[in-house]
Amino acid sequence: MQFAVYQETHIGGRKVNQDRMGYSFTRDALLLVLADGMGGHARGEIAATIATSTISKMFQQQATPYVKGTERFLEEALQAAHHEIHKYTAAHNMPESPRTTVVACLVQHNTAVWAHCGDSRLYWVRNGQIHGRTRDHSHVENMIEKGLIPPSARNTHPDRNKLFSCLGAGSAPRIEISGRASVLPGDSLLLCSDGLWSVVSDEELVQMLTTQTVVRAVPDMLATALRRAGEHSDNVTALAIVWQGALVSDGTPTTHAGSTIISTEALPEDVVSTTIHGAKTEIDVFDDDEIEKAIAEIRGAIEKSSQLLK
Repeated sequence: MQFAVYQETHIGGRKVNQDRMGYSFTRDALLLVLADGMGGHARGEIAATIATSTISKMFQQQATPYVKGTERFLEEALQAAHHEIHKYTAAHNMPESPRTTVVACLVQHNTAVWAHCGDSRLYWVRNGQIHGRTRDHSHVENMIEKGLIPPSARNTHPDRNKLFSCLGAGSAPRIEISGRASVLPGDSLLLCSDGLWSVVSDEELVQMLTTQTVVRAVPDMLATALRRAGEHSDNVTALAIVWQGALVSDGTPTTHAGSTIISTEALPEDVVSTTIHGAKTEIDVFDDDEIEKAIAEIRGAIEKSSQLLK
């Protein structure tokens, strides 16, 4: 497995950067995850950190060296993150639970599957065209789908920031899982927060990804967003990879111009590498017993729902 990867975040005009991102990989599997803490609620950065950390921890537990049941893993991982945010809220007697949006992607055996909750986005780009993109869980996106407003109003409508799903809310999150995407060498996957896509068009993002290496494209995206938004800029975050394939001839990780070109063929089966680390909180968001209990509960609920639908 080989891919080029680059990630960057900027605080913008805010007092706190509530965005979190990172990637984890084994010999045969790659996890990408990005979360955007919701600024209208207290400690959104904590919710985002718990989300990315919990999802990464579960990947480290289950990718041996690849994850069995990709879609189920993503569903359970995001649900477990939601559970861990509520656990943190209870432990700290918070009057309101912190909240976050999230998008996560699992790539293994030349196949990508992604899940999201809220309006953090994933773009799948090939040959200068968008082959797949998450649909925001927002009232504006619903109005566009129903034909009530034109797509051109997506980034300017007064209700564009009203979401109907996130992690950490009182109601259960709506988690949307993609179909399986066969990724080819040269395909790009971009995860980003709304601080980027709300001010840089899809066409511009694709153009940057297509004409530049990721080490140049990602900083170019962030610089464009920050310049346009000015002093009122939101946090701006992006994580992008260019896929090279599941089989490679050289198993030695290398770096080039600040981006990392990672080849995993020589990794032992039990080795996991990650750029995602947990928050320094008073509770352990990596409590294995609690996570396993949450997974069991989530799995039971999913199976029960499936039986009711038959």
